[in-house]
Amino acid sequence: MWKKFFVIFLLLLCVFPPPHLATELELPDAFSKSHHTNNWAVLVDTSRFWFNYRHVANVLSIYRSVKRLGIPDSQIILMVADDMACNPRNPRPATVFNNANQNINVYGDDVEVDYRGYEVTVENLVRLLTGRLPDTTPRSKRLLTDEGSNILVYMTGHGGEGFLKFQDSEEITNIELADAFEQMWVKRRYNEIFFMIDTCQAASMFQKFYSPNILSVASSLVGEDSLSHHVDPAIGVYIIDRYTYYALEFLERVTPDSKKSMGEFLTVCPKRVCISTVGTRTDLFRRDPYKVPITDFFGSVRRVDVSDNWVNVSSRTGLGGGDHKLTKVKEKFQYVDQLPIDSLLQ
Repeated sequence: MWKKFFVIFLLLLCVFPPPHLATELELPDAFSKSHHTNNWAVLVDTSRFWFNYRHVANVLSIYRSVKRLGIPDSQIILMVADDMACNPRNPRPATVFNNANQNINVYGDDVEVDYRGYEVTVENLVRLLTGRLPDTTPRSKRLLTDEGSNILVYMTGHGGEGFLKFQDSEEITNIELADAFEQMWVKRRYNEIFFMIDTCQAASMFQKFYSPNILSVASSLVGEDSLSHHVDPAIGVYIIDRYTYYALEFLERVTPDSKKSMGEFLTVCPKRVCISTVGTRTDLFRRDPYKVPITDFFGSVRRVDVSDNWVNVSSRTGLGGGDHKLTKVKEKFQYVDQLPIDSLLQ
């Protein structure tokens, strides 16, 4: 009989633990901290032609934000399918704006495009993510990540249920993208991934993900279209999509030491302003998004190596005393013998 009471007592203890025990069972704050050592960004625009101006503005808006928050160009892979800044229809050459007032030139004067034009293909994207590039590929076109890398993957263009079009000639499916991420995980090419996509039926692109440590957000659910925000009369086309517009508005208020979280970022575009329904997926992500600083993906960390070895700087600079003064050695020059032309003629 006492065994039954003991079992009941254990069940009640599990359902209603004492206050001190409940506190001990809570996960410490340290568990919500990232252990990544570097940040990378893969920013992809898959559309060509002048009427898709907004997609170039989308990707350059995110590019500008991550650079401002500290990710260097050497750790940003920018794929732009068309060059709107130099398009003959552009009334202001060498510029790309994301608002009608033309306040922010997201093209700037230091944009480094790694894959441009017809280099933006499904094959190149998959090879980039998985690291299966030819030996002749330059360093600027490689994703040199490791098991300590947090990666922001942003994609924009035209899509449908389960696919995203590239250049109106091919497409990548959600299964192919999911398998590419799985290869990255198996090869220890990332610590965490934040996948962000702005296209029609965007949520379908992360439905097949099965690799761990991936946080995803999409501009629309399956069956919904992602809409543009506004037209610039001077340019004559839509210049930015709604979701990216409000995401950029949020990022403009973020600083490198900001306390804003990824959970806040996931709610930047409610349906009343986006019109489409923003979709998220957090089940593969091991941390609470509201405890993850936004700079874990949009900012950058610097690797610091602590060494126990010491270096005697004074012996190299001559600042440590009379015994370590540098002596300048004067190099001696001399003329070489002239060519004996006379002897050669004989």
